[in-house]
Amino acid sequence: MVYVWLAAFFLLVFLLVLVIYQLMSLADLEFDCINPYDSASQINKVIVPEFVLQGSLCLLFLLSGHWLMFLFCVPNLYYNFRLYQRRQHLIDVTEVFNQINREKKRRLFKVVSVVGLLLMSLFW
Repeated sequence: MVYVWLAAFFLLVFLLVLVIYQLMSLADLEFDCINPYDSASQINKVIVPEFVLQGSLCLLFLLSGHWLMFLFCVPNLYYNFRLYQRRQHLIDVTEVFNQINREKKRRLFKVVSVVGLLLMSLFW
């Protein structure tokens, strides 16, 4: 049981690092510290690993029998699945400035949900 919580903790920390990295790249783009092509390529490199980590975290909670944590993970996993299915998961270089506020809000929502999961896994 301890190994499951340790694995979940490290997966959540790594997931949090990936989402904050994406948010920082968007902030650099907004403040014109980086060009749109570099920012989009940096963010697009870590989107699929983020989705895989979120899926493996949900699978870990499901297989270990932690139903409540699994239920808190499922909405974010479903949202990622819908983005991937609609092919809206990658950032378009030509439209990045038009979509920067929406993309930042997406990442902030993910940060809040991952921090909530991290706090629940720490104090549970």
